[in-house]
Amino acid sequence: MSTPVKRLTTSAMIASFADPGQPTTSAPFGHALAELAARDSRIVGLTADLGKYTDMHVFAQAHPDRYFQMGMAEQLLFGAAAGMAEVGLVPFASTYSVFAARRAYDFLCLDIAEPNLNVNIVGGLPGLTTGYGPSHQATEDIAIFRGMPNLTIVDPCDSVDIEQAVPQLAASEGPTYLRLLRGKVPTVLDEYDYRFELGKAAVLRGGNDVVFVSSGLMTMRALQAADELAAHKVDVAVVHAPTIKPFDSATVLHEIAGDRLVVTLENHTVVGGLFETVASAAVRAGVSGPIVPVALPDEFLAAGALPTLHDRYGLATDRVVERVLSELG
Repeated sequence: MSTPVKRLTTSAMIASFADPGQPTTSAPFGHALAELAARDSRIVGLTADLGKYTDMHVFAQAHPDRYFQMGMAEQLLFGAAAGMAEVGLVPFASTYSVFAARRAYDFLCLDIAEPNLNVNIVGGLPGLTTGYGPSHQATEDIAIFRGMPNLTIVDPCDSVDIEQAVPQLAASEGPTYLRLLRGKVPTVLDEYDYRFELGKAAVLRGGNDVVFVSSGLMTMRALQAADELAAHKVDVAVVHAPTIKPFDSATVLHEIAGDRLVVTLENHTVVGGLFETVASAAVRAGVSGPIVPVALPDEFLAAGALPTLHDRYGLATDRVVERVLSELG
């Protein structure tokens, strides 16, 4: 009798990437924004018919008089947010990352970024955090946004990053783009004496053989892979870079200088994201040596169960470990 094949399943649309039994925090963005608004009357929340799916509904329940449902019209969402910022409010506008990057780019660029307004764009389902296929997988959002002047880009790892980032984004001059992790978000960084600081990278652990430079949910995977590689007698350092732009070149370059294997890890296409940001900084500084990317391929991805897709496209912890061992030979 053959052994049944174990099938990896999850909700395709709003899927959690948390491991079974892993500590999580529910709707960290929504709660952080509601708490900030209780202290700052300038905070307003807007969404394009996606309040429930970007955790903005938590803010709406706490501050209904400061919540604006703009309907399925991202251009209107960003235009209204720009107008609110012009009169001194601090808007947080949520939608899916694909709609922010692909559908409303011109409004963000000319209505918000060019006048350098304090508008905070919150993009749900970044990278491969949904199984719904190319229409909802924002695998190239950072690549689209990196060239926009004045725009700050944040790719948080977990609930700690999100909770601490929200007030700093509100206080930052100019527009920001947050790659939102929503729902039950893993809580990881509380074990590493870590605090989010806008524009800064952080060394979470040291290591003599390999240096991981990671952002977003891939920092969680980097830490897991580092633990597993220790069993293979491979000592791995992990540098978390939650702010993609402006990039903390000084911290990252200090860590990747030397003869250790350097690996970047990101929940984004290999084109135009963290890998190319690190590689560009290294070339400009004259830091030599190969940099190995762990990233999504330059292609439209399949639909399916999220764990299966992470395994197929190399984001799963086991795939990261295999990649490093193969590079070390």
